[in-house]
Order: sequence, then structure tokens, then C-alpha cells
Amino acid sequence: MASEEEKRYKDIGFMCGLEIHQRLATAKKLFCDCPTRLKESSETMANIARYQRAVAGELGAIDVSAQFEELRNRKFVYNVDKTNSCLVEVDEEPPHGLNREALLTALAFASSMNMKIIDELQPMRKEVVDGSDPSAFQRTILIGIDGEIAVSGYKIKMPSLFLEEESCGIVSNTETESVYSTDRLGIPLVEIDTDPYIPTPAVAKEAALHIGTLIRTSGKVQRGIGTIRQDVNVSIRDGARVEIKGLQDVALIDKFIENEVIRQQKLLEIKDILILENAKVEEPREVTVIFRDTKAKVVRQQLDKSGVVLAFALKGFAGILGKEVNPGRRLGTEISDYAKMGNVNGIIHSDENLSAYGFSDGEMGELRKQLSMTQNDAFIIIAAKREYAEKAIKFAVGRAKHAMVGVPLETRATASSELCTTKFLRPLPSGSRMYPETDAKPIMITGDMQRYGMRQAPDIEKEKEIISKLVENRDVAAKLLTSPKLSLFKRLVEETSTDPKLIANVLLQKFTELRRNGMDVDSISEESLIDTFIAYHKGKITKQAIDEVLKHLAKKEGKVDDIIANNDLDRVKGEKLRKLIESMGTKAKQTDINLLRNEIMAKYRLKIDGGELNEMLKK
Repeated sequence: MASEEEKRYKDIGFMCGLEIHQRLATAKKLFCDCPTRLKESSETMANIARYQRAVAGELGAIDVSAQFEELRNRKFVYNVDKTNSCLVEVDEEPPHGLNREALLTALAFASSMNMKIIDELQPMRKEVVDGSDPSAFQRTILIGIDGEIAVSGYKIKMPSLFLEEESCGIVSNTETESVYSTDRLGIPLVEIDTDPYIPTPAVAKEAALHIGTLIRTSGKVQRGIGTIRQDVNVSIRDGARVEIKGLQDVALIDKFIENEVIRQQKLLEIKDILILENAKVEEPREVTVIFRDTKAKVVRQQLDKSGVVLAFALKGFAGILGKEVNPGRRLGTEISDYAKMGNVNGIIHSDENLSAYGFSDGEMGELRKQLSMTQNDAFIIIAAKREYAEKAIKFAVGRAKHAMVGVPLETRATASSELCTTKFLRPLPSGSRMYPETDAKPIMITGDMQRYGMRQAPDIEKEKEIISKLVENRDVAAKLLTSPKLSLFKRLVEETSTDPKLIANVLLQKFTELRRNGMDVDSISEESLIDTFIAYHKGKITKQAIDEVLKHLAKKEGKVDDIIANNDLDRVKGEKLRKLIESMGTKAKQTDINLLRNEIMAKYRLKIDGGELNEMLKK
């Protein structure tokens, strides 16, 4: 029987689907031999500058999002990394053969979701509209179709799994220029898609957790910030499909979805009001002369730089631009996001506190007169260099007109992780940005390859049993399975011979405590953690000293051995411990073992193992 929550979302025509993007832990990139292990800092050997140009897809149509980016006319600069890049990355050399390790991993993932494997793989080019690839496309290959997973009692359909290239990493970004590094470009990546029939935001979060857990159990994916990204597609009845890009924290997915539902409901309410008011958006006009002597700082600064002021009236919009659509965001904010695509700082509108800007009553009166406004009308002002102002106001007018239509098809990005709100990024891409890759051969999938994928398919329940036996606690095992530290846990157990229960405690509890205290423990390298647990296993440090070593590693204070030496963390044991007890054990204290133990531990807590001390005191 459907839950009350499911019924509520069904009643509003809720539709939701996920796209999970996960970087694979292969040695080499997808179509060349460049290494995939990234350095802390990239070393640039060349710079390339390019501009976006929209091209037709395989059916001859041009993608609307590509057209939008071309209109913005931004400059894209690529810092070509010396170690992790070659001519393939900058599109000066054809792709090499497909990375077999990545292909077999993708086959295993598709098998784990009960997908049908495509027997002849055709590499395709997918147009990239945000400038994150020097070639303006990424290579992508459909691996499996028509799969299914079980989540919280629901059957979630998995229509497709793709193997594709990772994009460039962003270095800096302004309204006129984006700078990228090519070091991560071309790293193998899987895109795993669900169908759009996930019933509730809560189930969407559970599905994302399940898929992330499933692929992490393979041990064949990269870890760390940015290595996995969740895109969410959301719509409601009479609304529109909106794609929320790059959600990093899976724990917040349901909140972002809930707020997108609310945003679309508010926009539909605004549409109904505007229809009743017979609203209309007028064409923009220049009103620079009205503000030639203005004291409003935001306009004065632009006029002093030979800028102009453009404005347009919105008939029947009085009070509408200030209506909230999400926490901290209003319809005016939505329109401002579009205007910013024209390289301006934003808009000024009539539902704001205009006196706070420094506008005079005379200026506002003259503006209303020039725009032929009544009390039921609103206005929007943009002040900037003419080239930017004209482009920005065109975007603003278009978005304002769509307010009378309802919800626009959009790709949106995170505006606030704290409030779980989003902002406009670009129009939603269409199916017109895919075309065949003529430089890469089709790949035949043999029976042996399919059987390998089935044998290597990750299994959550099987993995849970293995982890439970290691840590002797099913609750801890469940937490590890949903933790991004799972692969690290397995590596530490394998390479350090340390008690798995201790490793789990450090990764799940100690890391959390140190993180809450402001320690950047997630930046500690795996090699440093391995060295730390080896030092403990060999008796160089005590269990209590592990926390102290981690604190110094988080502060980038050197290697593990240096930290132990520089901070006097060497374990006191054996004969040294016996002599220490004798030196502190006066006759008075010898009659009270507890007093002696407490005094020793108070002074040498990080250097002495409590169990060894107790045994020696008994003797």
C-alpha cells in the first residue's frame, strides 16, 4: 500500500530521476595512456584559448543550451597539464584504443543492476556546453540498458549505463572567462541513470545511496570530493523538467528535491496571478538620461565608466517580482540569474527598497512616466556597459515573459547548500547534442567479457556479510557500506594488518570528531594513513597517539615518522616501561597501585598502552 507521502507526491504529478556520475580508479585514462592519479598541484606546459560554437547533432538540430552558451561569448582557457595530459586531451590527436580496465568495470556495474549488455558498443560524441572540454565534446559509450534495483521496497528501473570521459577541472570562473585544467580530463567515468518514476524525494535519496554503495563495494572507483556527483531531474504536473547539477552531498538530495517542487508550485501560482492580471512584458528602452545626476551608487559607477541604463515595464507585475519561490529567493532573483548571463552584476526592480539604493523620488517618478506605468505595473533596470546591458536585458525580458507561461526547462546549480536552493545555470539540453565518434572504432562485447562482468558484479549483501565478520558488528558494517571510506577501510585492513574494528572506529568516529573540531582530515593521503596504522601495528605508537598523529597530518606537518619524532609520541614499552614504573613507584605509591597507574597515565597517556601498563603493574 502506498504511503501518505507517496500519495501526496503522486497527486501533484511528481516525477524524479537520478544521474550518478562516478570516476573510476583505473591506472590510465579512457582513450590514452596518461595517468589518472592527480597531483596536489597541476604543472602547466601550455595554454589554449577557445570560444563556444554550437554545432548540429546527428539529426541536424542545434541544441538550445549550446546556442545559449555561444550567445554569452565567454572565453575558455585551458591550462594543459604536463604530467596528466597529451595531444588526445586537447583534440590534436585521435583517441587511442578504449581502456579495457574501464570497460570491464563498467560491464561489472551494469551486471550488478541486471542490465542487458549492448553487444556492439558505438562511441559517440556528446556536445559539452559549459566549456569544460577543449574539443567541446566528450566521448561516451552506452554499455547497458533496461536494468533494475530494489530500494526501500520499491523497484527502481535503470534504463542506461554509460562509460565516458571526465571533464576538465575548474581553476577560476568569471562572467567573461573560465579557466580549466586538463589534468583530470579523460579519466574514465560511468554515468548511471534511473527512470523518472522515483516516487518521493526520500526514495530518491535512498536510491542514490544504494547506487553509490553498490559501486563503491567494487573497490574500482576513485574516492574523495568531486569523484562522485549526483544530478537530479525533477518536475511536477504543469511544471517542467529541471535538472539540478552536481549535488555533492547525497544526504541533502531529498531537501533539494523538496525545494524544487516548492519552487515550481510557486512559479505556477505566479503564472495564474499574471494571467488574471492580463500581464504583459514591454520591450526595453534606454533611460540613461533620467539617471545622469543619480546618487544611486550601483548606477553611478556604471555611468562613470560610460555605461548605460536600460529598463522595461512589466504590466500587471506589481508585487510579483518580490514573491518568494524558495528560501531567500524571489521571482526577481530568478530573472536576475538570467541577466547575469550577460556579464552584469544583476538587476534592480520595483519590488525592492529603492531608497536603499539611493534613488530619488523624482528619478522613480520620471522612470514610471517614461515607461507608461500604472500602480499595477513593475519595472526592471539594468546598468552596465552597453554591450553587456543589451545582452543582459534580452535575457531578463525572456525570463520575465516566461513567468506568464510557468516553469522554464532549465539546468540549475546549487545556490545554497545550507538552504538547499538552486539557481539558473543554462537552458536544459535537448537530445540534439549527440553524434557519432568517427575517430574511434566500435567495440564488440564477447561472451567472455560478459561472463567476467557477471563474476565481478558488486553485491551489497555479500559485502555486508564480509565487513560484518571483520568488524564484528552489523551496524558498523552498514555504516561502512554507505561511507565513502569503504574502499579505504578495505585497503587499510589489507595493507596494515591492524585490527579492523580499530580502523573502522578511526574512519567513522575519530574522523567525524576531528572534522567537527575544524581538522581537515579528509585531505590526509591514504599513504599517510597506511603509515600511521603500520606504526601502530609495529608498536611504534599507542592507540591513543593515533588521534594526535592525525591532527598533525591534517595540518600538513610532515610524514608520519617525522610527526612521531617531533612530537615525542614514541611508545614507551617493555624494559623502558618497567624502568619508568620503578622510577615513579615510591613506597607510598606502591601501596596504592591505582594511584600509581593514574599518575603514570596522566603524564604519559599518549606514549603508554594502558593494557601493557596494567599487566606490568600486576607483576
